[in-house]
Amino acid sequence: MSADEWPRYLPVGDAALLVEFGDQIDEAVNRRVHALAQVLAQDTVPGLGEAVPTYRSLLVHYNPLRWDYQGVVSLVREQVQRAKVIPLAEPRLVAIPTVYGGEFGPDLEYVAEHSGLSVQEVVCIHCGAVYRVFMMGFTPGFPYLGSVDKAIATPRLATPRTRVPAGSVGIAGLQTGIYPIESPGGWQIIGRTPLTLFDPHQDPPTLLSAGDQVRFVPISEAEFERLSRGH
Repeated sequence: MSADEWPRYLPVGDAALLVEFGDQIDEAVNRRVHALAQVLAQDTVPGLGEAVPTYRSLLVHYNPLRWDYQGVVSLVREQVQRAKVIPLAEPRLVAIPTVYGGEFGPDLEYVAEHSGLSVQEVVCIHCGAVYRVFMMGFTPGFPYLGSVDKAIATPRLATPRTRVPAGSVGIAGLQTGIYPIESPGGWQIIGRTPLTLFDPHQDPPTLLSAGDQVRFVPISEAEFERLSRGH
């Protein structure tokens, strides 16, 4: 599709509207998604519910007893135009201390071998970039971060692990991410952070939000243990 054909408006059941801004993972596309989400969040519209951003689209929930589909489309079309001229809020930059390799990053050596680089080169490339939180998902608080330098992009595991520890930092293709809770997973695990990414007792419960920026900071195992104890 040409740029003139976006966005597209699609019904999702009888209580949600999907607004698509593109068909690929792209930072400019993702910025349009978050710009619309920001504009919708600024105005409290009765009957309009949560707006959930993804890489390239925004899912807008609404109350079908107060809105019909065409009414929501008309409203959101107006907000899309507003979003073009309202600047996005300055993104928050969050530093993620990370110990790389060893028991904390069992796939780091494979990523290095796959990339034709040394382990240290992989670490330097991974922590040398600032990543955008394109979206949240998979498990509560899981950030999808991009884009990884093509030099260290590595496919997912052929067979996912049944248990990936909380805080594990992984690579999957051009994406990197952090497992907020222990769960199954198929990403290449290269390190781990002692930070808590999801705590249902906190407000907000997640450390990161879509639209944030992330920078990984290498730390030693001793620092990991100290930060884990909260000292």
